[in-house]
Amino acid sequence: MLKLLQGFFTWWNGATPGTFFDVGRRAALVGADDQGNRYYEERRPSIEGRKRRYVIYKGLAEGSKVPPDWHGWMHHTVMEPPTVAPLKRQKWEQDYQPNLTGTVRAYRPKGSLARGGVRAPAASDYQAWTPEDGAQS
Repeated sequence: MLKLLQGFFTWWNGATPGTFFDVGRRAALVGADDQGNRYYEERRPSIEGRKRRYVIYKGLAEGSKVPPDWHGWMHHTVMEPPTVAPLKRQKWEQDYQPNLTGTVRAYRPKGSLARGGVRAPAASDYQAWTPEDGAQS
């Protein structure tokens, strides 16, 4: 029951029924990615002459969850979706990872307060300014 109410009232936990209705009415499903996000393209071109493209996220609506190949298609960089013409992966490319900022799996460098460490003192001759130092008599 809670999931149903979240679907009606919170857009960030997935698409609302209104979004499903609107996108389903004017767009066709093009494909889905490995994370379960679904991609749509309008059936008719908009006023600008291009067909608008949509993503309905599975779960939290976070733009960094769109993989690079689908990102290129969404922004009209490539015309064919990855389901038709997959991007050629280079051997040096790493696997896609969504942005983890703000999560427990976020990167925390050595010395970060969030990591619980103590930052090493600076190796330079920097001394902080205080108002007493700058006072002229």
